[in-house]
Amino acid sequence: MLVPIRFGDTINIGLGILADELRARAAGLLPGLVTSVIVLSAAATIAMTVFRSRLSAEAASRLEASPTVKSLLAVFLVGPMTLVARIVGAIAASLVLFQRGPEWLISDATGGVILNDLIPVIVAIFVVAPFLLPLVTDFGLMELFGTLCRRVFRPLFTMPGRSSIDAIASWMGSAPVGVLITVQQYEQGFYTEREAATIATTFSVVSLAFALVIIDFVGLSELFVPYYGAILLAGLVAAIIMPRLPPLSRKRDIYYELAGKQITEDLPPGRSLLSWGFELAVWRARRAPTVSALLRRAVFNIYDIWFALLPLIMSIGALALVLTEHTPIFTLLSAPLVPFLTVLGIPEASAAAPAFLVGFADQFLPAVLGQSIESEHTRFVIAGAAVTQLVYMSELGALILNSKIPVTVGELFVIFLLRTLITVPVLAGVAALIF
Repeated sequence: MLVPIRFGDTINIGLGILADELRARAAGLLPGLVTSVIVLSAAATIAMTVFRSRLSAEAASRLEASPTVKSLLAVFLVGPMTLVARIVGAIAASLVLFQRGPEWLISDATGGVILNDLIPVIVAIFVVAPFLLPLVTDFGLMELFGTLCRRVFRPLFTMPGRSSIDAIASWMGSAPVGVLITVQQYEQGFYTEREAATIATTFSVVSLAFALVIIDFVGLSELFVPYYGAILLAGLVAAIIMPRLPPLSRKRDIYYELAGKQITEDLPPGRSLLSWGFELAVWRARRAPTVSALLRRAVFNIYDIWFALLPLIMSIGALALVLTEHTPIFTLLSAPLVPFLTVLGIPEASAAAPAFLVGFADQFLPAVLGQSIESEHTRFVIAGAAVTQLVYMSELGALILNSKIPVTVGELFVIFLLRTLITVPVLAGVAALIF
């Protein structure tokens, strides 16, 4: 499932191929289906908010008595901010679908991008991934790779060796798949709060296929090899530094309360890494959940993502793109970056600065803004930043916030800025050698 194979003109993993095929076959149905789900989510959340205070103690206790019912209803028992976000998402999705409303919201550059381009990708991935990822997480592969990679990942990245699987899944598939693995591993007791937050924001790199799209979009496809080399170098530097800086370094090294610590990577005396990793893998496989338990978990993951995550992506993503396209806010906020870019020798620093900040809204926006810049040097650096900044609210950020990993919006923004300050000098150095 994670082995890269050639499919048509691209290289992808099995999970990515299945998701792409599903999305292609259901392309015409997905925007309407997604809008229905988002509207239903908002309606159910409003209903639960209004009626839960009116439930009698007896009725409430009956609901609490059923763990399944409790889990299903918990998706709609949210705070006021999430309630508002779901209502906004439902309104925005409906207006975009029926093309009714202000142009600044329903255009293909704002709300249309989210509903018609971004969300169908998420839906396709998360229909397939919950059923296939247990093959990676529950049958010993994490234990084997964790043991083999521990001696490198612990001293270099302060992370357990099993986090290499998260990176591989992101690199060859997509960043959301890597985050989903991280979330599941955290909730099952294999990562601490610090490790889960770090892996989700540092190791969930965007896919090789997306990197190809970005460099082609800015008109520098002939430089893909040095471009991807610069991405790997910048990503490695960030992965070494970021876990050692706040806010990630200040996260607690405690495991998810409901699971407790379930990991052991210590090597017993007289055992080789391979033999011990294989033994742990066999032990884990023998204790894997039953097929019915895995299917129930997969169905609930899809339910949770569709009804809890999609409304957030629609509301946050549309708002971010509207602010980017129709207000000067990112131009004003990026002004302090101009001296930084100038010192790095990046041409057209004033015009380029907003492109390095809008990546927090969506990973594709830096390339959109950078496309019109004349300097190939600058376009090269912008294209690299679009891939190495990682934290973008239209997809990855919303997914992390919707999980049980303890990270706030403010912390995600700080992580985004730190990654920008760390990776852009590396990218600029490589660009200076080329141009």
